[in-house]
Amino acid sequence: MRSRSSFATTAATVAAAALVLTGCVAGEGSATDQPAAETVEGYSADTLTLDFATYNPLSLIVRDQGWLEAELGDEVEVNWVQSAGSNKANEALRAGAIDVGSTAGSAALLARSNGSPIKAIGIYSQPNWSALLVPAGSDITDVSQLAGKSVAATLGTDPYFFLLQSLEEAGLSIDDVDIQNLQHADGKSALESGAVDAWSGLDPLLSTSVADAGSEIIYDNIDFNSYGFLNATEGFLDASPDLAQLVVDAYEKARQWAIDNPDETAAILAEVAGIDVEIATTTLVDRTVLDLDPVPGDAQRDVLEVVGPIFVESGDVASQELIDTALDSLFEPEYAENADPDAIG
Repeated sequence: MRSRSSFATTAATVAAAALVLTGCVAGEGSATDQPAAETVEGYSADTLTLDFATYNPLSLIVRDQGWLEAELGDEVEVNWVQSAGSNKANEALRAGAIDVGSTAGSAALLARSNGSPIKAIGIYSQPNWSALLVPAGSDITDVSQLAGKSVAATLGTDPYFFLLQSLEEAGLSIDDVDIQNLQHADGKSALESGAVDAWSGLDPLLSTSVADAGSEIIYDNIDFNSYGFLNATEGFLDASPDLAQLVVDAYEKARQWAIDNPDETAAILAEVAGIDVEIATTTLVDRTVLDLDPVPGDAQRDVLEVVGPIFVESGDVASQELIDTALDSLFEPEYAENADPDAIG
């Protein structure tokens, strides 16, 4: 286990590098007006608030295993807040309700483009978590048949952006469908009750709907899904780089734990999501890649460069200039580059 002073020394180094290599969103605070992290003894804050989400299995493992609580002891209170979707995680980050939150990469880009001072400090998965579903027995078998139909989707999340890309590929636009802005679980319910014609869903809810309600996937494309981003606010990174590094260390410990313990990982997901273990296993094995490079970089940027213009076309972001500026400032790779899972005892 690394000592507190060692964490603080590493944190100070990371903080210094971050100040040189990164900038802030216009109108947001700069590093110079943030309190400095402790550099001798103790941690930089006495609380740490993170989210956990069923779409982020590593968050479930870190929370279940209690590694951060054990590492931080009585000096830092660790709080967990559940995120129902990327949009909710982004809202909590912007409001300061959480220090670290998990979103889809597309949602992180959207938030940064619209002025939210967040940075991506790690990549937790490459999921095929979005797909277009119709109710059992529906006559709709192709995306092009959604013209004039009602489609449930959660604005500001990967399933929403998946829908936009799918429509564009099929020669349709957002104006050709009636989008019902429903949170993921409500979208599932609306689909199964027949209140909407289709749902752009998110795992594990969509796999559950297929297994339990006979819902049918009409379109599935992993290339239209962005990666899972672990994000933190600029204020938190400036004030507490030591705690940010600990979180990323814990995530990398969780990544290896998930790879080594697939059955236990599925059981944790099943319990939190309230689903059968078999569905959780399908979600993790067939639709999620966890064994990947956690450092945000070119692979993620390539995906977001495709999504960005769609934001502008749909009116979700005012200009391509805002997209480009956000892409140039979204990634904070130093934490994942320096990740040490063995630092978590």
